[in-house]
Amino acid sequence: MTALRLIHGSAALVAAAALAVTFWSGIHERGVGLAFGVLIAVGELTRWSGAQVRQAAPLGTAGSLSYALLGADAGQPTQHDAPQVVTIVLAASLLGGVPHIWCGRSPTLDHLARRVLTVGFAAVCFQPLYNKGVFTQWSGPAYAVLLVALLVLTALCDAVLAAALAHSRTRWPFGPLLRDELRGLLGIGSAVCATGAVMALAVAVAGLWALPVFCLPLLLTQLSVRRYAAVRATYRQTIASLARATEIAGYTPAGHARRVAALSLAVGRDLGLTEAELTVLEYAALMHDIGQLSLVDPVPAGATAALPAQEQRRIALLGGAVVRQTGVDAAVAVVVERQADPCREQPLAARIVRAVNAYEEKAREAGSDGPLRALEELRLATAGDYAPEVVESLARVLSRDCLTLPVAG
Repeated sequence: MTALRLIHGSAALVAAAALAVTFWSGIHERGVGLAFGVLIAVGELTRWSGAQVRQAAPLGTAGSLSYALLGADAGQPTQHDAPQVVTIVLAASLLGGVPHIWCGRSPTLDHLARRVLTVGFAAVCFQPLYNKGVFTQWSGPAYAVLLVALLVLTALCDAVLAAALAHSRTRWPFGPLLRDELRGLLGIGSAVCATGAVMALAVAVAGLWALPVFCLPLLLTQLSVRRYAAVRATYRQTIASLARATEIAGYTPAGHARRVAALSLAVGRDLGLTEAELTVLEYAALMHDIGQLSLVDPVPAGATAALPAQEQRRIALLGGAVVRQTGVDAAVAVVVERQADPCREQPLAARIVRAVNAYEEKAREAGSDGPLRALEELRLATAGDYAPEVVESLARVLSRDCLTLPVAG
């Protein structure tokens, strides 16, 4: 938790210093500050809540970055400094979060810490130099490139902060987390940076009237992404419901698919899978036993790991055929079909599902000493049945997160 405390402490120090300097020197150009403060507060009011999303308040973030890189208003140079930027952004973010706090959805400290540090970084890189006239000779495309370059550096800073915070809270490997954050910059992150740069340039030429004009496209983008996220959530719920068919029919114990999916995701993250690969892995793990629905006589306790290899492959192929009929991504069906193939011929996701499924079944059957005994059996079988790197990753996950099998039901 050292990184978590360091980031929160740094954000608190930056905020306190900015507030002290602003109270001492006063607020310059209050109309401009008020306009950007309202924009940021509106962005916080419309922020997503109740779901894990990479950019919860894109409008608020774009407005904050735009104010940090603002050098002029309708052709007149601005006089505000970096502490004022941090103060107004922090106050507006807190004000916009009041309705969320009232509804029990308070903005997280991580969100505020990232906002303060990233905006402070952008403002410190730009405002002192601009106020000293360093950028006087920069105009036209060169000035726009300068703003974009600063925003790219700020986005990289934010990605590092986000990965560090996630690593501190989840103890997942930092490298894959950072890679996912950097990949996320190509999505709505790039739209946020572009909007921030465009608004700063537009206000410098046209004045504050440019704010509502240029924030509208980002609002529409936010609405579209939110609808897409809702569809994805519904899609996952449908797959989870379909996966429960084997439990309802009595082919597998209650909660088996959910436990395998949760542990498979943890192993996948430990091995550095991307978000897209983790999604395929989760869906395949949820439906890995769907082929048992075609069996006339259920396998005792749904434990397919102890069946002959030929029977395991037959069930896996039947499961893949069922998955293909549901319209799920073909990559999910491939993982389900190949989970019983020889280990060295399997894709990584299939190796993970196979090892985790076997662990869950063996641990459930072995009683109180099940987890340790099951893991030892998997290690002894790494010569042919299970991938050694997957088994060792599973051991790390179990050791790091102290995972145990929940009671079935």
